[in-house]
Amino acid sequence: MAGKRNARDVTPSPPINKSGTSTPTTPAAAVNSVTSKSKDANLSANEVAVAMWDNYVKATPQRTKLIDVFMAFLVVVGVLQFVYCVIVGNYPFNAFLSGFSATVGQFVLTASLRIQTNAENKAEFKSISPERAFADFVFGSLILHFFCVNFIN
Repeated sequence: MAGKRNARDVTPSPPINKSGTSTPTTPAAAVNSVTSKSKDANLSANEVAVAMWDNYVKATPQRTKLIDVFMAFLVVVGVLQFVYCVIVGNYPFNAFLSGFSATVGQFVLTASLRIQTNAENKAEFKSISPERAFADFVFGSLILHFFCVNFIN
């Protein structure tokens, strides 16, 4: 009976072409093919990003784009508040906490408004009109800012 062989002990055979002959590959050729594939992947990722942006610009309604710009503004404001807190300090910590929580809370309310007013989500929000969603957004924003202003002291 033959002894057991370990998978690490087996020497790999060279790859076989479509014609049936084996061709040994050099490591340099393998590295070159990997780098050329990664360059192609980077180009295709860039092309995918451009195609996604073009589709967003063409297919997204103006109202949704406006909501998206406001959400991007809220992200920038939140990052600036956090960076300011790290660099300068957080002496009135309740003021920083109130401002940052107002930014995050407003982002969440805006995301909810975007979801409810999106035309693709009509089936999920049959009973909620865009005007009702906006009224809920305004009411939630008033409550959020009332608590944030009271938290500042």
